[in-house]
Amino acid sequence: MKEKELRSQSGYLFLALGLLLLGAGAYLVSLQQIFVGVLSGLIGFFVLIGLSVINPNEAIVAIFFGDYMGTMRQNGLRWVNPLFRRRKVSLRARNLNGQKLKVNDKLGNPIEIAAVVVWRVGDSAKAFFEVDDYLKYVEIQSEAAVRHLAGIYAYDTMDEEVPDEVTLRDGSGKINEMLEAELTERLSRAGVEVLEARISHLAYASEIAGAMLQRQQASAVVAARRQIVDGAVGMVDMALAQLSAKGIVQLDEERKAAMVSNLLVVLCSDKAAAPIVNAGTLYP
Repeated sequence: MKEKELRSQSGYLFLALGLLLLGAGAYLVSLQQIFVGVLSGLIGFFVLIGLSVINPNEAIVAIFFGDYMGTMRQNGLRWVNPLFRRRKVSLRARNLNGQKLKVNDKLGNPIEIAAVVVWRVGDSAKAFFEVDDYLKYVEIQSEAAVRHLAGIYAYDTMDEEVPDEVTLRDGSGKINEMLEAELTERLSRAGVEVLEARISHLAYASEIAGAMLQRQQASAVVAARRQIVDGAVGMVDMALAQLSAKGIVQLDEERKAAMVSNLLVVLCSDKAAAPIVNAGTLYP
């Protein structure tokens, strides 16, 4: 079932007609013409029942004895068949602030995750007739999509040899795009358009948060040390090359090894080096 447009009439003329018939009915009753007066009042009341006010970004779904007649999207005071059953639906954008869910990621680690979804009704016919309660449907399907996404990706990479692996923590842009795509597929049955979907909360569960924090700290220390060593090796290589090119001093392989060792200790140490003055010869 898809939404179809239902053309309605401007309600101002029918408002005036209904009020006129009610007034005429009251006047006729006062003149003892009861039957005609009551009939006129009933017709006026029937005309007024067909009036509906449609605000901006709202629509009215019309049903006639179980048949879907169409959706009115024209704003203002509108009039349709008074026998139509009318159900109003908001077309405004809405926010769904998902609850924190405790799930296992791809590696089996318990994590806490939540998402924010911005959505709106795009097809009123599907929203009312394809699902029982489209508001509840959006809530449940959004939770299911977040659980599914968390289960197919790891919170963080555990393999340093795969730096481009998409994870929940580092691949936020890609993860948000995939979440939005999955929600669009799931909610299209209910005529719902997903405008935006983002992970709003992501953390390890409390029972492993301490251990994972230590692991992250250790990884940071290792990465920093690796950068220091790479820089120190480059500086040692540059020092030996310049000493050799300028002929400042000639070093055999054993002395080069000793110099390299001393420079690496000085450059890689996390404490200030204590210099030792050699008061002897060049080769003691």
